Amino acid sequence: MGEATARALAAEGAQVVVVDRDAAKGQVVASDIGGLFAQADVTSDDEMKAAVAAAVELAPLRTCIHCAGIGWAQRTINRDGAPHDLETFRKVVDINLVGTFNVLRLAASAMNGNEPDADGARGVIVNTASVAAYDGQIGQAAYSASKGGVVALTLTAARDLAAAGIRVCTVAPGLIDTPLLGTLPDAARDALSQTVLFPKRLGTAADFASLVLEIVRNPYLNGEVIRLDAGIRMAPK
Repeated sequence: MGEATARALAAEGAQVVVVDRDAAKGQVVASDIGGLFAQADVTSDDEMKAAVAAAVELAPLRTCIHCAGIGWAQRTINRDGAPHDLETFRKVVDINLVGTFNVLRLAASAMNGNEPDADGARGVIVNTASVAAYDGQIGQAAYSASKGGVVALTLTAARDLAAAGIRVCTVAPGLIDTPLLGTLPDAARDALSQTVLFPKRLGTAADFASLVLEIVRNPYLNGEVIRLDAGIRMAPK
């Protein structure tokens, strides 16, 4: 989803900085779109400060799209009564929620130095949650908690940053056809697509990128979490 958004932004004429832990893949995308690559872990203060500094050096930082995240499946207690691993829970929350806030706070600080437009706007930040924030399935305690935190952060951050002229929105995707889902057998993928209300297909990275670009373009979208899920409501399992 991040790659598709980077490509869509570049196609619209934006100067894009691709930030990723994976240098090989990140550099390929950045090269393809004529952008810049910065290697960083979203949970690292120093690495993300360097990535934001690289973006500011290239051009005024006005748009930040954050897609980094991991998933995990483990019940709160298993069938034998053993509890969920605490360190794994912490790791998921650290990457998905703390990492989101780390990127948001540093990007907002950089945007604060921009010249405002006629509306007083200096930038926009788009985070990524999940429908699991609302419809967490069995085994998604860590993932749902982390994404629920991103949802809860949205309005608070938008209120915090309103004085600086910075908008904050979040996209909560449903079943998106990412490389992870691509590892499933065709029958399993088809079954998943039938659980969607309409249209009866998995979402695509292009669907996600399209929504992100609309959030960036529309100056009246702020403090909102938008479900991108074709109307699905996830079953318990």
